[in-house]
Amino acid sequence: MKIDLFYELAVPEHQGRSEAQVYHETLDELSLADQLGFHGAWLVEHHFMREYSHSSAPEIFLAAASQRTSKLRLGHAVVVLPYNHIVRIAERVAALDILSNGRLELGVGRGFSPKEYQLFGSQMADSRQHMKEGLQILREAGGPAFSHTDKLYQFENLDILPKPIQRPHPPLWTAAVSPATFQWAAQEGIGVLSGPFKPWFMIKQDLRAYKKSWQQQHGQGPLQAGQNNGFAMTIGCLCLEDAAEARRLAEGFTWYYQRLLDQTRPVLAQLRESYEYYHRLGFLEPLLRRGLNLRILESMGMVVVGDPETCRKKLSRYSRAGVDRLILAVGAGMVPSAVTRRSMQLLAEEVIPFLNQPEIR
Repeated sequence: MKIDLFYELAVPEHQGRSEAQVYHETLDELSLADQLGFHGAWLVEHHFMREYSHSSAPEIFLAAASQRTSKLRLGHAVVVLPYNHIVRIAERVAALDILSNGRLELGVGRGFSPKEYQLFGSQMADSRQHMKEGLQILREAGGPAFSHTDKLYQFENLDILPKPIQRPHPPLWTAAVSPATFQWAAQEGIGVLSGPFKPWFMIKQDLRAYKKSWQQQHGQGPLQAGQNNGFAMTIGCLCLEDAAEARRLAEGFTWYYQRLLDQTRPVLAQLRESYEYYHRLGFLEPLLRRGLNLRILESMGMVVVGDPETCRKKLSRYSRAGVDRLILAVGAGMVPSAVTRRSMQLLAEEVIPFLNQPEIR
């Protein structure tokens, strides 16, 4: 199981950090992650989510990160296809792949915010079509000039430049929430990015469905098929020598996850054809009404907090279940950068080597 990092570039007022401080400290953390041997790091694309996420230009941040690291895989999680012209996406993807010397991983998604859809001039009803055409074009953009004619995009003999280093393209992933998306991703032969606001008991079902669909379509698991993708899961994590200190600091996770769930409230409240599955997530509304705490988040398998021994025990269950990649929101932006760096060091030295033992799987 590969271990990556996850960033929203959160700027909560109660932490007292500025946007500039968060940006530069995160770059420092990625440089450290590169030295410590973490596999990769992922950055989101969000808009107009004050405090929760100030990551509205992830391609620029990743370009900077590409110059501060040499081995760390750099994940874009995710480019929201309905908000961006697909040719511009393909151009930026190739440029990032060149700047990183072939270390880019590309996640794509449909988005979920009605406000964002309205501002960027797209229709949520077209979101699946954006995914269909977008993947087709991204898969061909690294080759010679080609033509495309469909509902959203039409062009002839277009040679998209530059070309990515990874051929035919960087590894492709999709954000996945509904069961149908997991099955579709497996059929398309791309990885899935699951979480971070679904409980483990639901993700386990998604994991089984994805693996089953992949085997039916491709005959073997994603990693055994030579793909640098598979099933990835995002969770919050804080690992410190003193378990009591870790739990005290991790109480701040409740702010992060409450904001995350609040972002989905409009989707839960409105009937949206493309997101009908949200309305069957009946467990969310009771949580939103009574509020979250660390114990609830732990019981739902959404966070792992404690000393190295506790983290080894709790994180290993995801590997045993077949998760190919675990994406850790270390500190989730809710602790000082110095604490995040301490946690990263412990994870790299005392937890990840244990998770990489063959008998764990």
